[in-house]
Amino acid sequence: MPIATNFCSIYSQKWIINFLQCYPNGFLKYTDLCNILQLTAGSHAEMGGISFSDMQQYNQAWVLSRMRVEINKLPKWHDEITVKTWIKSLENSRSIRCLEVYIGTEKIVGCETFWVVFNTISRRPENLMLPNQHFQKFPNDDATSIKFSKINLDGNFYNSFTKKVVLSDLDIVNHANNVKYIEWCLDNFDIEIILDQKIKSLEMNYLKEVALHDELEIKTATSVGEIIYKISNNDVNCFGLKVAI
Repeated sequence: MPIATNFCSIYSQKWIINFLQCYPNGFLKYTDLCNILQLTAGSHAEMGGISFSDMQQYNQAWVLSRMRVEINKLPKWHDEITVKTWIKSLENSRSIRCLEVYIGTEKIVGCETFWVVFNTISRRPENLMLPNQHFQKFPNDDATSIKFSKINLDGNFYNSFTKKVVLSDLDIVNHANNVKYIEWCLDNFDIEIILDQKIKSLEMNYLKEVALHDELEIKTATSVGEIIYKISNNDVNCFGLKVAI
């Protein structure tokens, strides 16, 4: 698609939280928060001519590599939120995108994401083929107090359980969507911590894509103030999630 006539380098999108997106306590699910962030980033990319549809002429797509979400509080059913996003850096095959969530003028969530351009045929990273100079970059504007990082997946993990990738887990790139990894982990998390909104941050590392029928092993490690999950396929680490409480 051509660049939108109303394109802007700092983009805002409003969302109204519906009941399908909420936990039984009426507050937004962490997975749906991540979905909203992903969809807002996608809308901005589409407006700027670097969306999935645009990139497919070169068999390319954006895939998420790292993500950190810092949560002051969650919105609830009927709340109107505004998600603001901008590109911090975009060079060759890599991009850092920031997002913030507001209720009115109050910032309630900050997020920093790291994306890689991925060839959907070779399944390998490659340089972005589309022009992007019209996107102003904001290298000094942070959305989080701590930057995303590499999660340590060594050490003692326990509470192993398995998950088989099914059709409903897949997205348009034909691999498990990034939010599904979070869902699998949080479905085995302490329910009271979730419902009491005690999660302060979620940090994700996406290491290797998983596909339909893959048999995954999910393990847990705990330390003071945080819980780490790792997802592996045939003993190869595919994903790490660090939850701060």
